[in-house]
Amino acid sequence: MNKRSLRRLMAATPTDRDAEDRAWAVVRAAYAEHEPVRRRPSMRLGLALAAALAVVGAAAFSSPGRAVVNAVRRSIGIEHAAPALFRLPGPGRLLVSGGSGAWLIAADGSTRRLGDYAQASWSPHALYVVAAAGDRLATLDPTGRIHWLLSRPQIRFPRWGGTRTDTRIAYLSGGRLHVVAGDDTGDRAAGRAALVAPAWQPSVEDRHVLAYVTANGRVAVLDTDRRTVVWESTRHAGARALAWSPDGRRLALVAASGIVLFDGASGRPVAMPLAGVRALAFAPDGRLALLRGSAVLLLDGSRTRTLFAAPGALAGLAWSPDGRWLLTELPAADQWIFLQTRGGRRVLAVSHISTQFGAFPTLAGWAD
Repeated sequence: MNKRSLRRLMAATPTDRDAEDRAWAVVRAAYAEHEPVRRRPSMRLGLALAAALAVVGAAAFSSPGRAVVNAVRRSIGIEHAAPALFRLPGPGRLLVSGGSGAWLIAADGSTRRLGDYAQASWSPHALYVVAAAGDRLATLDPTGRIHWLLSRPQIRFPRWGGTRTDTRIAYLSGGRLHVVAGDDTGDRAAGRAALVAPAWQPSVEDRHVLAYVTANGRVAVLDTDRRTVVWESTRHAGARALAWSPDGRRLALVAASGIVLFDGASGRPVAMPLAGVRALAFAPDGRLALLRGSAVLLLDGSRTRTLFAAPGALAGLAWSPDGRWLLTELPAADQWIFLQTRGGRRVLAVSHISTQFGAFPTLAGWAD
């Protein structure tokens, strides 16, 4: 976005002259300080985002300035977005968390705040929620009623696994992996871990098997009942995310060099050189979604295709329980984007997400 385009955008926004002058002064000063570079088409989005950030500074001083911010957000977001989340396009309930707490969204769009928790995830079969805030770990029912609390320092990435009646919770505390039973018994440390969310292997009969990234960057698969290591990989630099396939036969890792798919039983790796991937999520039918910059990729068998490309950086992935929809986020535009992956190719965007939840939230899971 150049100066002339931004002037036209601001002129079209209802505002008083003083507010417009203040906003333009901030943008002009920021533009004057940038180092001259040769123009390239790939820089257009970067200039648009830089202009948007400059306008955010001006918006702090006036309501007309805030109108300018909203106009810039619309310019980098998905057009024809719904003004609010009226309902989910697929079945189930959506769990989100972040600076404004943990929230539950029903299929009809109704919301319930579960409490002041920055992180949350579902229990097996989505019967309960495990959530964390600072030094507190809590288990809740879907109404927000607390079942039990546990205090540990610097709790991160709580994850609940197991069967409907015999469960375990994994979490990180002070750089160490901890495992505790779903009834708040037997909490113990299981080893030093990197800041990567651990992942429970789905429904392994009579065993609770957990994958995590060790402090030195290896993937370790641990039988938490027998306290034995099933297998351990070589070191992978830049490890940042883990996910099991729904049948528990594959374990996917996001690393700096790309994606690594491990055989769940033996640990045998298959590397895919896709640098820049930041997140991944398995669909109920085994398809693997990847988040790479501003694009969502879909790995179906041996075929990789681009499902969606956004005008800005995306964050987060969550599959609907029936596997027909994939949800991702466009934070710069304050939007959620629902992508249809079965039965059509619709793209449904919803704006003003931070207004609905008090802050822009992080996707924590979409379940029945």
